[in-house]
Amino acid sequence: MAKLVFGMGQSLDGYVDHMKLGPPAPAAFRHFVDHMRGLTGCIYGRGLYEIMRYWDVDLPDWDAEDHEFAAAWRSQPKWVVSRSLKSVGPNAALVAGDFETAIRKLKAERAGEFDVGGPVLARSLSDAGLIDEYRLYLRPVVLGSGKPFFAGPRPPLHLVATDLIAEDLILLTYVPA
Repeated sequence: MAKLVFGMGQSLDGYVDHMKLGPPAPAAFRHFVDHMRGLTGCIYGRGLYEIMRYWDVDLPDWDAEDHEFAAAWRSQPKWVVSRSLKSVGPNAALVAGDFETAIRKLKAERAGEFDVGGPVLARSLSDAGLIDEYRLYLRPVVLGSGKPFFAGPRPPLHLVATDLIAEDLILLTYVPA
């Protein structure tokens, strides 16, 4: 059985906004490249999937690490939960109907780790008891507003690990209590 992990970078005050948080330090970026390579696949909500589509097409200003992350991301199978999208890009499947049943089936049929992307999707999967782990990548900034990591009430959690990923990035790992 696969494990569903919801993890995103967030500010100290709990907001996720990749544009305001800025790019990760090189050591942190290396962590995310390695993480992407080790996944079984990715499950995204529409909003985060559309942001991640940035990695679908090489850009002239990318460095070697950008190309490496893009290759790792492109190689991962993706499932996109959306009622509004009519199609998705390469190596992706649209989950437009009963997403809870579809994700339960996917989790039961596969092994390894799935990355869950998007706070709204994570809330729905959490409410259904499907999230196995939460990874909060804390950056030392205060945004003051934005989209919160937890789109609803925070589920009861138990801290299981802390890791210093880079000088400006700490990973807190929680499991449902």
